[in-house]
Amino acid sequence: MVDLSTVYLGLTLKNPLVVSASPLSEDISSLRRMEDAGAGAIVLYSLFEEQLRREQIDLHHHTTYGTNSFAEALTYFPEPEEYKVGPDGYLEHIRKAKAAVDIPVIASINGSTPGGWTNFALAMQAAGADALELNVYNIPTDLDMSGEMVEQNLIEIVRAVRNTVSIPIAVKLSPFYSNMANLAKKLAGAGANGLVLFNRFYQPDIDLEALEVRPHVLLSTPAAMRLPLRWIAILHGRVPVDLAGTSGIHKAEDVIKMLMVGANVTMMAATLMRNGIDYLRTVEAEVRFWLQDHEYDSVRQMIGSLSQKNSGNPAAFERANYIRSISTIPDEYARSYRL
Repeated sequence: MVDLSTVYLGLTLKNPLVVSASPLSEDISSLRRMEDAGAGAIVLYSLFEEQLRREQIDLHHHTTYGTNSFAEALTYFPEPEEYKVGPDGYLEHIRKAKAAVDIPVIASINGSTPGGWTNFALAMQAAGADALELNVYNIPTDLDMSGEMVEQNLIEIVRAVRNTVSIPIAVKLSPFYSNMANLAKKLAGAGANGLVLFNRFYQPDIDLEALEVRPHVLLSTPAAMRLPLRWIAILHGRVPVDLAGTSGIHKAEDVIKMLMVGANVTMMAATLMRNGIDYLRTVEAEVRFWLQDHEYDSVRQMIGSLSQKNSGNPAAFERANYIRSISTIPDEYARSYRL
């Protein structure tokens, strides 16, 4: 029998299939279904920094007063009633989740700036969370803020949380940093136990009838996994953190590829929203069959076997692969492009 177990953030998981943060985790009954369908762990939907700020001060008053003077009105933030649940409700959800399932439950907090909100991580730990995922979602628009300053803010957030809690911390990152390898090293030094690659920025759209900017959510497609696959391959064995692949993982072969380049776990949500929670059973069965068919005894045996560190062709993950890819574009595609 193939051993599908893996270790992520110091937690032993029965398999590398983790349900990532999404609305799927809002109902306790859905969490039970995830466990029954084979999930190795669950990341709960995110609590937002703005929700915590609203509790600490009367943010609604201060953000609505005079917002017409700003190019990007702060009133674009949701009203309090639009959030799914407040901080107290989130803590209660963690407690109920831990009572409902036996697999690890990872709390998620979404923020962008250093501040007192990071202390809420301790309350999440006290509520029973097995680990914490920091989803650092930030789009810097300050013309005077350098890339180094952006990265330092992120490091300060991680260090503040690390100084607050004893449970493992994973940092969910976007790919938009000047040197991801260096940043990964610094985050490990600040206390991160894992990196989740990558967050997806939800881009706005324009409503041509209302002449307004509107939020627009597009679920990931399998093509999105190429970027995290490359960076996990580069970082595996070079930075002392666990690695989670997310975005674009839709089927068993995506899971296998991520594991082979060095991911400890793979995270999925979009494919479960499209195909249903029970689709986890299909993915797990197909991963198990592939390992058996290719004579692997365990998932751990496979992890990192095709990472840059272990690859016979390390340049495949760097510029050389770009040059080779461009030079091998079929002539018919090249002709179409010129036209």
